[in-house]
Amino acid sequence: MKEKLKDMYKKMLSFFGPQNWWPADTPLEVMIGAILTQNTNWKNVEKAINNLKEKGLLDILKIHKMPEQELSLLIKSAGYFKIKAKRVKNLISHIVKNYNADLNKFFSLDTESLRRELLSIKGIGPETADSILLYAAHRPVFVVDAYTFRIMKRHNMIWDDIGYEELQELFMKNLPCDEQLFNEFHALIVQTGKQFCKKKPLCKGCPLDGWPEQ
Repeated sequence: MKEKLKDMYKKMLSFFGPQNWWPADTPLEVMIGAILTQNTNWKNVEKAINNLKEKGLLDILKIHKMPEQELSLLIKSAGYFKIKAKRVKNLISHIVKNYNADLNKFFSLDTESLRRELLSIKGIGPETADSILLYAAHRPVFVVDAYTFRIMKRHNMIWDDIGYEELQELFMKNLPCDEQLFNEFHALIVQTGKQFCKKKPLCKGCPLDGWPEQ
């Protein structure tokens, strides 16, 4: 498995090049983006993030004080905006109430404790929590998403009913514990999924066509 994952990474990196993900200026922007990107594409998230930036509202205390309805209208382009506004407010409220709005204090927790707290916040599931851990807190945690499941299943690398934690463990047990590697690997999986491993796959030309070698 180690060699297969290494080969998978090399093929995608050679094809796409470095992805420089996550495209954000601050950890807070990453965290909000991780919530907004649930069930939508990144272009819609960018519009919502830019709305907050243009109005100077990409700030923990400003978002905390902002009425939920106002926030929902600002992030409308991200879809499910009322639900996502609640989730953003839940996250922000947790940091304000428990860490005096100080992200550095929040991120001073060890990885296991930080992940547990993130998962305790209503609206934050494993993928969102791990995205925050990897891309905002810079922890070596592998993010698993729908593209990861799809690509690995189509290449007969996992069983049908594998769960999130099991698939995450498969990557983390067989790869060096390296934040930058996990960052790039996940970003390359997303790019491969978006361009080739769609619901109706475009196998011809895909960097993983023929992978893994038997």
